[in-house]
Amino acid sequence: ITVFTTRPDTVYGATFMSMAPEHPLVLEFARKAGREAEVLEFVERVAQQDKLVRSSEETEKEGIFTGGTCRNPLTGASIPIYAANFVLYEYGTGAVMAVPAHDQRDFEFARKYELPVVVVIQPDGEVLSSDTMKSAHEGEGRMVDSGPFTGLQSEEGKRKITAHFEEKGIGKGKIQYRLRDWGVSRQRYWGCPIPVIHCNTCGVVPVPARDLPVILPEDLPYTREKGNPLASAEEWIKVSCPACNGPARRETDTFDTFFESSWYFLRYIDPKNDREALDREKMRNWMPVDQYIGGVEHACMHLIYARFFHKYLRDRGLVPGNEPFHRLLSQGMVCKQTMECPKHGWRYPEEVDEKGKCRKCGEQVTVGRSMKMSKSKRNVVEPSELIERYGADTARVFSLFASPPEKDLDWSEQGVEGAYRFLGRVFRLLAQRREAVSRAEGSWDESAAARQIRRVTHRTLKKVTGDVEDRFHFNTALSAIMEMVNFLYLVEDAAWESPGTAPALREAVTILLLMLSPFAPHLSEEIWEWIGKKDLVSTQPWPPFDEEVARAEEILVVVQINGKLRSRITVDAGATEEEIRSMVLADPRVLEYTEGKKIRKMVYVPKKLVSIVV
Repeated sequence: ITVFTTRPDTVYGATFMSMAPEHPLVLEFARKAGREAEVLEFVERVAQQDKLVRSSEETEKEGIFTGGTCRNPLTGASIPIYAANFVLYEYGTGAVMAVPAHDQRDFEFARKYELPVVVVIQPDGEVLSSDTMKSAHEGEGRMVDSGPFTGLQSEEGKRKITAHFEEKGIGKGKIQYRLRDWGVSRQRYWGCPIPVIHCNTCGVVPVPARDLPVILPEDLPYTREKGNPLASAEEWIKVSCPACNGPARRETDTFDTFFESSWYFLRYIDPKNDREALDREKMRNWMPVDQYIGGVEHACMHLIYARFFHKYLRDRGLVPGNEPFHRLLSQGMVCKQTMECPKHGWRYPEEVDEKGKCRKCGEQVTVGRSMKMSKSKRNVVEPSELIERYGADTARVFSLFASPPEKDLDWSEQGVEGAYRFLGRVFRLLAQRREAVSRAEGSWDESAAARQIRRVTHRTLKKVTGDVEDRFHFNTALSAIMEMVNFLYLVEDAAWESPGTAPALREAVTILLLMLSPFAPHLSEEIWEWIGKKDLVSTQPWPPFDEEVARAEEILVVVQINGKLRSRITVDAGATEEEIRSMVLADPRVLEYTEGKKIRKMVYVPKKLVSIVV
């Protein structure tokens, strides 16, 4: 049985074979094993299902044993062959080696049908056990229980196993494209018309350019009946054939919405042009798009189509360059754990009590893996409840802080609480200092305290500017803002009133609010008014950072606790021993190891090290 896999490093973990129900070998195996009737019933039932639905992550995995077996080429083990609803005959070879420990669909299938799960990839720093695994490990790692390949990293293992297959003549490396013909027609009313005419004499005839665009009728009645409403628009459908002038009919299907979205950004450049689709001069001036941002769910369809369109338009001389976009950011999905009741199926979070039981029947609910939020799985969060409880700023800060934008975000109530606490810290810090900040006038002095305040301010601003504008790393930008807030909490009360340092703190608070505003606009606007500002913070330009101030002289002090490295802190080169000791004891990482414990000894090695014994 020929199969295609992107993970040859996991072949040692293949414990069964999955075949598309349409695969001709499925019924052949069933006939030989005397299982034809039950297998045929499964095959016919699955054939009625939509293929997109079958291959969806959310569709329940189901299958049937065909009665056939095959041999794993590396382990020599005889493994069963199943027909499975999620395998499509059109993809690859219609047969898939199933590695349940390292593919989520195979894992769910194996658990359902009690098939072996064999771990052959161990992630770094973790030990997986097939008995306790709750989901598949689909990432890379170190190969285990893989014969002579044990100990190799995944990427090296892929190359060496592929070479081994080629040497033995049982396989070869190949690039496989998951591309199929694109069915672009849809049976719906309001879409881009397909400009062709059907003539009994001439066949399919394009609508002449002089008759474009085809305008859809706007007087069709709205009904809920199945079928295409355009098919009943007889007056619109009837037309003369452009070739023979005989009776003909318009095409009633309309284009898939992807057909329009594949080049919409080009019309943004020239939206009112009624003479031609694209003005070549404007395309040369503006294209390609500098930065394109879209959901990761579009990465395999919309973006492929957009590139197809661009290359066709390039060949026609309508657009410049080989690619439509300079830079692309595909945003990850928002995911949340699922909860399933044995009697009532998927449950919303509010339908489960604090003991993990279904509020409707009292049965214990099974908490599943984190999956893309969907109404069908009920693993969703109601925004209005979140906003009512925590405020919109908390929802924004958590969503941006929880993960980099290109990664999936795992929803966490604890994370939401953490975002709420952080905003509370900002509120309390500046509620206590609002009068002092609004009164601060003049310029700061050149004291070590003022230089330290300005250095932290401009270093944070530099970091946030780069993270937001260049890297889209909103999570690390917020982390830098949080560190600045922690620093401001350590500033002594007297400094907020001192003529030498108060102006530096006013600058720090102003820049803090300008940086925080995109993440927490409501809180930022409130505090902006507190400190005596007149216009909205959201109307202010982004502040420039002072490179010289951000680069001010610093030293790195290493902190050991009971002989182990626990933290590093950056301090002003002119800081005193007392100041350094105070900063060390206030460091959050140091507090993790000293809170509630007695400090027996504290040794300071000038400008290098602080050693603490607890």
